[in-house]
Amino acid sequence: MRKIYLDHNATTPTHPEVVKAMLPYYNEVYGNPSSIHQFGQEARKVVDEAREKVANFIGAKIEEIVFTSGGTEADNFAIKGIAYRNEKKGRHIITSSIEHHAVLNTCKYLEGKGFKVTFLPVDKYGTVNPDDVKKAITGETILITILHANNETGTIEPIGEIGSIAKEKGIIFHTDAVQSVGKLGVNVDELNVDLLSLSGHKIYGPKGIGALYIRKGTKIEPLILGGHHERNRRAGTENVPGIVGLGKAIEIASQDMEEENKKEVNLRDKLWDGLNQKIDSIQLNGHPEKRLSNTLNVSFKFVEGESIILNLDLQGIAVSSGSACTSGSLEPSHVLSAMGVDPATSQGSVRFSLGKDNTEDDIGYVLEVLPEIVSRLRAMSPLYKGRK
Repeated sequence: MRKIYLDHNATTPTHPEVVKAMLPYYNEVYGNPSSIHQFGQEARKVVDEAREKVANFIGAKIEEIVFTSGGTEADNFAIKGIAYRNEKKGRHIITSSIEHHAVLNTCKYLEGKGFKVTFLPVDKYGTVNPDDVKKAITGETILITILHANNETGTIEPIGEIGSIAKEKGIIFHTDAVQSVGKLGVNVDELNVDLLSLSGHKIYGPKGIGALYIRKGTKIEPLILGGHHERNRRAGTENVPGIVGLGKAIEIASQDMEEENKKEVNLRDKLWDGLNQKIDSIQLNGHPEKRLSNTLNVSFKFVEGESIILNLDLQGIAVSSGSACTSGSLEPSHVLSAMGVDPATSQGSVRFSLGKDNTEDDIGYVLEVLPEIVSRLRAMSPLYKGRK
């Protein structure tokens, strides 16, 4: 059976060059980077080199990069670390209603600990209004956290503008850039951020590795205690193979990003145009222009998205209904609900997220099999039969 992977926002295959770069650090160069002997210093050298690659890619200083186990830990570290360090100054946090659950659930956890959290609304495209951020700020506000690009719809947020507001008010600003790093040009100074989360497995790197950018001078409470690793900010022996893999993935992204974006925009738009021609009663979710090059979120009215996903899987095509972290949930997407999409339409949503190995033939195959699937499912729907 032909297999087509269109779920790159959930995870990406590890690039062969990344795997090749990592292999020696499992059994040849295996020292602990904290050890002062030559085995340890060999490992320390490649950790430092990878840190420099990550820092250069986002316009940061080397010492501002802290390696984590992934994007979720980086988000938790940023939000809890700032909240706990600054709770004597204030206990108010501002975020949006469309954040990844790594941010949303962390903020909800802090609500249970006595912090107040403002969850900002978004417009029909899923965009946060910077004026809403400004209006939400109080004398108690210690942190603003808004994601850079949404993992479900691909909508890109006005982070630079929001960051300027935070900077003017002297409030620490964090962005979850897990979906944007490697797809967009990301510069921490241009975005006016103090903290930025990223993840390796979203950019053809390994799973289990990520990083948090912490602007120099930003005081943050460590979440993981132990030794003096990562300049006393994150205890635990460094994941050397994973760090090397992240560095290599960043290196490849810096070379390929512009070309890949052009290719993915072409394929994404070809898919949308084809769906529009072949299937009625569909809806684009997300901003039509200010959107990640690889992401297309579509609602197929009068059918359930889960049924479409399962039927596509039987044809060898992998897609999703939103975040992989909420797979199995019967609830409508919190992102689409925040955008004002009604529950029935939201339940019919499918996310296509393209990657570097996808081709025009892949898109052609999807357009060949998907209309028949939707037609068959709608034939069983009393809502579709009865529509006017």
